Amino acid sequence: MQYSPFYENNLVVCCYLLQLGENFSSCDGAKWCVGDREQIILENGAQRSIAEVRVHILPPEMRRYFSALYHFRVDTPDHSPLIDCHYPDWAGIHFVASGHQHRTSINGEPAVEYDDCIANGPTTRALGLELRTSLSWSIGLTPVGWARYANGAAADLANKVVDANEHPAFAKLAPICEIVQEKPGEFEHTARRIEKFLSAIRPACSPHEGKVEAIHNALREPAIGDVESLAETLGFSRRTLERLTSRFFGFPPKTLLRRQRFLRSLSRFTVEPGRSWSMSVDDQYVDQAHFVREFRTFMGMTPSEYAQMPHPLLDSIFVQRLAEHGPN
Repeated sequence: MQYSPFYENNLVVCCYLLQLGENFSSCDGAKWCVGDREQIILENGAQRSIAEVRVHILPPEMRRYFSALYHFRVDTPDHSPLIDCHYPDWAGIHFVASGHQHRTSINGEPAVEYDDCIANGPTTRALGLELRTSLSWSIGLTPVGWARYANGAAADLANKVVDANEHPAFAKLAPICEIVQEKPGEFEHTARRIEKFLSAIRPACSPHEGKVEAIHNALREPAIGDVESLAETLGFSRRTLERLTSRFFGFPPKTLLRRQRFLRSLSRFTVEPGRSWSMSVDDQYVDQAHFVREFRTFMGMTPSEYAQMPHPLLDSIFVQRLAEHGPN
């Protein structure tokens, strides 16, 4: 695995060596090209692929609502897919600016493909990604972002992938697809246009935003391990807590606490190269077997199977997200 980032004002540009197809086992001749655009070139026998990810950090006033903007440039031979999986996360929308459509799947379910604009609700299962030659953009919604920019209950889209152009939940954000297709190859122009659009459409503040943000912050506290402690910390009744988490987070509070515990463990393993799983497991797990069961539930594989797979796309996005927001 090869990974190189560099920083350019408020842009973080990261380029990755991704898994090439389902049978990728080794690569030869990968090289780092320096120029106006950093990239990784992957050679596997006669096949040659290029994968580039650029991250645009949004202004502080938008970070309550959205994760960073991600731009993907993929060039694959013979339309072979670059394959990775995304950890359980909040809702996200993915816009194809040019080239092949993406195939996306929730672990355990068939992959789906929609024209130009695909979205997922909050997830507790890994999101599989297959990217072919294309230019595309992605943006994630935090729970507070769901409260302001999405329509309907997050629980209705939990662990689901939909056509964002058709589903009413994402009606406010679907027009971004037209923006990314205006000048597909111009990263900074498109990033600024998306920023301007998000500022222009900014809906009225939801009356629940303060409570939603308080819940989100409390979920990140490692000392809070059960629903009773969570409700007590927030000063909410259990019924109020369950209603708010279903509406804006997509899952019951117990599930969210389990997911957060898992993500803390995954983040430790991801951000510290050479760290073993035994050193990464969160203190709230009873034992290693408990962690392995939970890992299977969330990722559809064992920790050792996950560690043996290349995850440069997932790992590097995770590092950036941790720097901005902490584990989820």
